[in-house]
Amino acid sequence: MVEAANYSAVEALRNGHQVEIRALRPDDRADLVAAVGRTSSQSLYRRFFAVRRNFKEGEIAFFVNIDFITHVALVAVVEESGRPMIVGGGRYIVVEPEKAEVAFAVVDEYQGQGIGAALLHHLAAIARNAGLQELIAEVLPDNTPMLKVFEKGGSGLGMKREPGIVHVTLRLF
Repeated sequence: MVEAANYSAVEALRNGHQVEIRALRPDDRADLVAAVGRTSSQSLYRRFFAVRRNFKEGEIAFFVNIDFITHVALVAVVEESGRPMIVGGGRYIVVEPEKAEVAFAVVDEYQGQGIGAALLHHLAAIARNAGLQELIAEVLPDNTPMLKVFEKGGSGLGMKREPGIVHVTLRLF
């Protein structure tokens, strides 16, 4: 398998267009910030559990400077007007041995095209290759699209519903 920091794959979206799923690079900073600017308040709330439009310098550095060992991040890139544009991203952060927390965001106009599922698929493959056993996530109960991505993401799925949160566990083996 390709080293995570150099990861790249091309997938077909539901609308027939192609998306490149690749490792986030430090020079993606401006494009990542632009993608946040194109994302609705509701989608940002579902990702961060608060509407986040302005990030402090340290937060941006955290999101962009990835070690690809304990923190792996992929972006979804499509061609728009002849220029590559980041339209989604997913990452996992190792929280304990063999377990990582995963999170995703997709620009609204690209939601429902299979980008979240593609990001999950590729992150899970990288995680398996790194020896991780499970991915976990906390999802808002009204975030039905993300819950569906997890439901379709594998047979080792567990969901525990509590007031205001759904705890998701995806076994990788």
